[in-house]
Amino acid sequence: MTAPATLAPDMMVGAAEIARFLYDSDEFRFQRRVYYLCTRSKRPLPHFRLGHRIATRRSTLMDWIALQEGFANA
Repeated sequence: MTAPATLAPDMMVGAAEIARFLYDSDEFRFQRRVYYLCTRSKRPLPHFRLGHRIATRRSTLMDWIALQEGFANA
């Protein structure tokens, strides 16, 4: 079974890909920040697991970022 065509471009799988999106770099330190945001942050990064890898959708991540901006302005 394959993912719908509309879902595939929206998916990010792996800390390196998510770090590239958030920090414009996939250096190890930014990948560790992604893991931190997923596990120990007050407002965790929305994610799910695909085996041992973390995954998220770009659209969900953009909503999460907008929510974080709202907390900063409040």
